[in-house]
Amino acid sequence: MTEAQLDLLAQARESLSAAKLLLANGYPGYAAARAYYSMFYAAEAFLEGDGLAFSSHKAVIAAFGKEFARTGRVPSELHRYLVDAEELRHTADYGPHRAVDADRATKQIERAERFLAVAQQLIGPIPPE
Repeated sequence: MTEAQLDLLAQARESLSAAKLLLANGYPGYAAARAYYSMFYAAEAFLEGDGLAFSSHKAVIAAFGKEFARTGRVPSELHRYLVDAEELRHTADYGPHRAVDADRATKQIERAERFLAVAQQLIGPIPPE
């Protein structure tokens, strides 16, 4: 694991922790957004391992799908999780107030937990905080 990958996975873990805190305190939209970022940082860590970096969210998501999900290097549902999470983040950030409820946020957090668990299994574990 490179230092850049370790940093990205640490950011993913922190975003996941923040998502849980936000949800527990009644902010499901913000929780869903942080869950998305957890998955996004983990996807960037996968790409970093192949020497790939991109400047936009769309490019990261597309490259993760092409290089990892389609090739079977990761379970294909991870790409779907990332795509769905980005859409929900847009709804949370730009949609009507309270457009994301606690159930939807909880689902995103569960998906982010799975995404990060696979990343740690395939890339390497994150040292304890």
